[in-house]
Amino acid sequence: MPKAEQNLLVLQGGGALGAYQAGAYQTLSESSFAPDWVAGISIGAINAAIICGNPVELRMERLRAFWEEVTSDLTVKPFSWGTKSRRTFSELAAAEVTIAGVPGFFRPRVPMALWPFSADPALSFYDTTPLEGTLGELIDLDYLNEEGPRLSVGATDIETGNFIYFDSEKMRLDLRHIMASGALPPGFPPVEIDGRFYWDGGLVSNTPLQYVMENAGADTLCIFQIDLFNARGEVPGDIADVQQREKDIRFSSRTRLTTDRFKHLHDLRAAAERLVEKLPKDMQSDPDLALLRNASPACPITLVHLIHRKEGFESNSKDYEFSRLSMTEHWAAGVDDVKRTLAHRKWKSREIGKDGLQVFDLSSSNA
Repeated sequence: MPKAEQNLLVLQGGGALGAYQAGAYQTLSESSFAPDWVAGISIGAINAAIICGNPVELRMERLRAFWEEVTSDLTVKPFSWGTKSRRTFSELAAAEVTIAGVPGFFRPRVPMALWPFSADPALSFYDTTPLEGTLGELIDLDYLNEEGPRLSVGATDIETGNFIYFDSEKMRLDLRHIMASGALPPGFPPVEIDGRFYWDGGLVSNTPLQYVMENAGADTLCIFQIDLFNARGEVPGDIADVQQREKDIRFSSRTRLTTDRFKHLHDLRAAAERLVEKLPKDMQSDPDLALLRNASPACPITLVHLIHRKEGFESNSKDYEFSRLSMTEHWAAGVDDVKRTLAHRKWKSREIGKDGLQVFDLSSSNA
């Protein structure tokens, strides 16, 4: 019998695109995938906290409640269909968000609050107090800290510029930790926790994959890495494409680079283990060799890439375009990509517990 796996979700940041993660989780949950550990950045941290902060039977209800709340002001649809009209609709929806904010998430500060010579100048264009109220209604913090899956969320220490992780296995988490992970400047204000101030973890890395890999234990892992920005793309054709491509590259955070690095470290570790058998006994405990033998996680890892791929109508505003239509489309894409992955022959024939790092990217049509 294969060893039991520890199931992980790794959720990238990406604002409105985060509905893709909710759709992916829906299919995973329907397929009896129960995460033991969820790690997230920014909107990924919010989705992660809702999952970890509720019993299994309430998770989908609470995820849907969040996404329906934040899209409740933009429930209209385009007057006509086609790429050009759809893009126009999305741009107008995003423009409305910049002016009016998002219900249950953030609201614009009144103009006087942004006056730079005031006694208490604002540190952001928007106020995220509504998000605190929304998360307070949707997340059971006692359940999160005492019964739920392990939760890890990343943030950036403003003063040091260092990447910080708040981890329920190491400390008690509250709403401040979740909001700190998504405090992207200059839109959102920093979050103060115990005298330190934090911004969005995506400023340093938009994916928590490296943290998960570096903190893996001895258990066999199955990691679903759900990304919202695709590092691969075409050469831009105009300035709008330039802006979108730049954002994709910046916030994809080199997920594949991290994957390739850990695959190399797994190979290095395996080579060191083989070398031990060839060395005399008095050299097998050499500290340099021990360092090589611990170059990567000791456990077997299956890593599944699920990447939100660009729609024809999307533009640079896709991460703050909170229309109900786009939300449902992103959600449906997450559902479909997981279904395609789990039905793929390569996934069905995988070897659970195989030594090293197995990587699957099966959701694209040409996989």
